[in-house]
Amino acid sequence: MTSGIATEQPGRPLTVIGLMSGTSLDGVDAAILRTDGVRIYEHGPSLSLSYDPALRQQARSLLDRAAHLPPDDPEVLAVERAITLRHIEAVQALMALSAQIDLIGFHGQTIYHAPALRRTWQIGDATLLSRETNLPVVHDFRSADVAAGGEGAPLAPWYHAALLRDAPRPVAVLNIGGVANVTYLGKDGQILACDTGPGNALLDDWAFRHTGTACDIDGKLAQKGEIDHRLLDRLLSDPYFRRPLPKSLDRQSFIAALEAISACSAADGAATLAAFTVEAVARTPLPEKPTIWYVCGGGRHNPVLMAGLREALQTRVESVDVLGWNGDALEAECFAFLALRALRKLPLSAPGITGTPAFLSGGRLTCSGLAPIPSWLMSSQ
Repeated sequence: MTSGIATEQPGRPLTVIGLMSGTSLDGVDAAILRTDGVRIYEHGPSLSLSYDPALRQQARSLLDRAAHLPPDDPEVLAVERAITLRHIEAVQALMALSAQIDLIGFHGQTIYHAPALRRTWQIGDATLLSRETNLPVVHDFRSADVAAGGEGAPLAPWYHAALLRDAPRPVAVLNIGGVANVTYLGKDGQILACDTGPGNALLDDWAFRHTGTACDIDGKLAQKGEIDHRLLDRLLSDPYFRRPLPKSLDRQSFIAALEAISACSAADGAATLAAFTVEAVARTPLPEKPTIWYVCGGGRHNPVLMAGLREALQTRVESVDVLGWNGDALEAECFAFLALRALRKLPLSAPGITGTPAFLSGGRLTCSGLAPIPSWLMSSQ
């Protein structure tokens, strides 16, 4: 099934700040993109602001309990405000580098994702963000998809397809964040996508537990270890890996893996978790073998993961940086791109990407403190 993106008509380009706080919980990525939601006209500056360790731990502590917490839980609201304030800092820093910003695309921080229950929860105060920056904000990108029966993720394939619109196919883009997801672009314009399995999240939790460091920097811990293939086979027996595309995961979907490998040494556990990430990718059923895999997200910096992918996939595997893309800003740029798609009522959902029954738009617009609302903004919708 084709996505239709190649036939969509260009519109008025705007200069947008995209914001992303991923499942790795390490901080805010922010990037400026000039786009109309169909084409990319210019990549602007980008930056990353880390969360302080206390905030990261507070956010991490919500993940195991979020399914049972009400939206007005005081702890949730406190973390939401702290995270939003960090996003405001990122926007203000980028605004100082650009003469004109028109719009913000604000993903927020996912703390719970259960599409089978028609629930997905991203915290972040769009009203506060709009008021403090005096800019319109597009947010809540996933709720409409999940309400329509979709997976709510991944959404990045629209941006990957726009970036690779003239590239030879079949090609795959693999994002290794806290969860890993793939975009498959077929020869006939087909776009398929899914979460492949764990990305960095389990490795991060394991490394922190055993070393006090928030991640396995440069894969050094995993490099010292040996894969426990018996445990790896057990992890890969999860029914998720037999499900057809599209499909998606919560960051905590495989959290039991940490208990399963608890008897391993620190190094062997890290090696086994890295192999789990790699093998989950290799077992993802795609219509045709991609001629090349481009890897983005923090996982591309892990040499153990990259070497494992090259061995398992038996084809060319490269960082997206070889394309001249900014691999650290890609998801933030994506939500700038999606903000324009939402504003123009273009699809954010598709049967082959998120599993919705039809092509659907999504997202919500907040304009707190803008008086009057810019006429160009209303005419873009």
